Amino acid sequence: MAKNRENPGLDRLLAWLTFFSLLAALYLALVYAPTEKTMGDVQRIFYFHVASAWIGMFAFLVVFVASIAYLASKDTKWDIYAYTSAEIGVIFTTVVLVTGPIWAYPIWHTWWSWDPRLTTTLIMWFLYLAYGKIRSSLGEEEKRARLAAVFGIISFVDVPIVFMSIRWWKTLHPAPVVGGSQGLALAGGMIPAFFVSLFAFTLLYLFFMRRSVRIERMRAEVRAIKENL
Repeated sequence: MAKNRENPGLDRLLAWLTFFSLLAALYLALVYAPTEKTMGDVQRIFYFHVASAWIGMFAFLVVFVASIAYLASKDTKWDIYAYTSAEIGVIFTTVVLVTGPIWAYPIWHTWWSWDPRLTTTLIMWFLYLAYGKIRSSLGEEEKRARLAAVFGIISFVDVPIVFMSIRWWKTLHPAPVVGGSQGLALAGGMIPAFFVSLFAFTLLYLFFMRRSVRIERMRAEVRAIKENL
């Protein structure tokens, strides 16, 4: 049986940090940040939309790295990291795909446009749904983990395409606020709201990750016990 890796103190600390950082992000985004002159209050969705997008792509980067590590080492811990990060990445990307149209409709007068950023993000979402389906499918455990790892590595090709889409092609999507040609394209009061939201969502990812990894390890232990009966 695997060594117990639980650390209740760290879990509680992470939970409270996540809770208070999310409260701070809500306050800064909805109250403190100035109202954008052109788009009005609907622009406040930006702080959660963009933070979710960044964390979603980061989660898929973890899938990519962990999948390579699994193929190289055959250590099941990397397979667990990849699978749990993919599940969490899908959640954050779903938030992106839901908040995007809510923000877009008052501005573009349409809920959806086959804009390069939107289209490539939707493709990324489907790819990682497929990854999860492969990883959780029936069959020999090592074989499906190996297949999922290969698929996760290949699927990552779309992630930099999503990131670069508004730089490579003409798009309705707003220009990048970080790393664009104008540097940090945010008004002064918007900067802390953006970075605190990003920090809060990063902590939320870590909180979900620790819980999900623990659950997957327990499932693996239960399967091992059943096999030995």
